[in-house]
Amino acid sequence: MLFHFTDDVARRLKAVVPARQRSAFVQKIVEAALSSIEDDDPIYRAAVAAEADVEHDQDRELWDSLSGDGLDSEA
Repeated sequence: MLFHFTDDVARRLKAVVPARQRSAFVQKIVEAALSSIEDDDPIYRAAVAAEADVEHDQDRELWDSLSGDGLDSEA
């Protein structure tokens, strides 16, 4: 992965976080941000729960099998 930071953010990161600790620092920040998004987003939580549900896979297979029902979707 390659990330680009503004000059100001790069300068501040270099000034505050030692060279050999920057990757771990960025990883911790990204993990925290992702956890926050995942925890706060009810749609994301519902999608994760649906993907974990075996019955969901069976329902998807049923819907896929109905896709060629002969109805014209361009009507």
